[in-house]
Amino acid sequence: MGKLKENLAKKIPDWRYNYRQLLDEKGDHVTSNVTIEKAFSGMRGVKGMICDTSSVTADAGLHVRGHHILDLVHIKPEEVLYLMLVGELPNKEEVIDLQQCLHSRSEVPQYVWDILNSMPKDSHPMTMFNTAILSMQKESKFAKAYDLVVSKNDYWESTLTDGLNIIAKLPAIAAAIYRLRFNKGERLEHAGSEDWSESFLQMMGFEESEDMLKMMQLYLMLHCDHEGGNVSTFSALTVNSALSDPYYSLSAGLNGLAGPLHGLANQNNLKFVLDIVDHFKGVPSDDQLKAFAWDRLNSGKVIPGYGHAVLRCPDPRFTAFMGFGKDHISDSEVFDVVTKLFDIIPDVLKEHGKAKNPWPNVDAASGSLLHYYGLKEFEFYTVLFSMSRSLGIVSQIVLARAMGLPLTRPKSLTFDALNQL
Repeated sequence: MGKLKENLAKKIPDWRYNYRQLLDEKGDHVTSNVTIEKAFSGMRGVKGMICDTSSVTADAGLHVRGHHILDLVHIKPEEVLYLMLVGELPNKEEVIDLQQCLHSRSEVPQYVWDILNSMPKDSHPMTMFNTAILSMQKESKFAKAYDLVVSKNDYWESTLTDGLNIIAKLPAIAAAIYRLRFNKGERLEHAGSEDWSESFLQMMGFEESEDMLKMMQLYLMLHCDHEGGNVSTFSALTVNSALSDPYYSLSAGLNGLAGPLHGLANQNNLKFVLDIVDHFKGVPSDDQLKAFAWDRLNSGKVIPGYGHAVLRCPDPRFTAFMGFGKDHISDSEVFDVVTKLFDIIPDVLKEHGKAKNPWPNVDAASGSLLHYYGLKEFEFYTVLFSMSRSLGIVSQIVLARAMGLPLTRPKSLTFDALNQL
């Protein structure tokens, strides 16, 4: 991890100083007004966390370390990992150094394969993925460092080591699960590529395709992070605040991502689009699609892929996928329907009047790209999301240890206590 760790180590003292100075000068400033309604709505919108890796605004969407996500569509997942950790985009030498670092750590212990092979054949891919990660906990360098009573100031180093060790192995683990769970044949060994996305596709068994590689790099980059309050990241940060090592912490976060309200949205949207193609025996006309949408809304159902808890504009990650799709898969009926939905659904939702945000989120387009390139196993989509989000989770817990953030312990109130306010 030479250059990444070296450059991160140079940054941390200044960041720590800035944190202390902020607390000294503005520690009593109010960040949020917390109402009873907020307590009953999942604390949505309450500003009570620190996240430097990314930020999301209602009118512009995701920024990673100050860079708008649409300005990063050309970079690889390894580069966005470096950006989130160090705060700066890496140069070519630093990218190669990080890729070599990950490649050198990519060998998966045999016991992980034994565990996966022993699981029920119909296990959910996310169960298998998380089991593989958690089974490697005995390898944790952080746990060993903690037992040796190392200085708290150095916790970030072993956290980084664990995080990179995990990230390095995710392509092989995910690819093996894909082949095992969906009867694609024997597990394929690492083919030698030091590119994180390329090695993943090779081990899945896909033929080399420059377009598919670009799509996968884009997918794994775009889903990397989304502030600290989403279910998966918040869960991981909470567990890590107890000084649980990155294996425990990441596993906790990904258990949250497996939930239908978090990680299943892209496959649900793709099912919706495929149902439209099947229902109309192809691409419907605008009038047909509009009537179809109204029938769905009038029956009390939602339009998958539209609306977001934070955004009040089209998700820029959706915009990135649409741009890729128009350039590379314009011959796809499925993508054609996705495009038509974008043209029609926002106006329908506005007229319907119940959607606070009628604009598409990232899930409205991502599944159509995966489907086009042959990844049609819906249950596997959450594993892809998990691979990408692991980059952000690891980055955030490394920085949490570097800044010495304390145990997460919000106060709860009983219903009676709230009722007496």
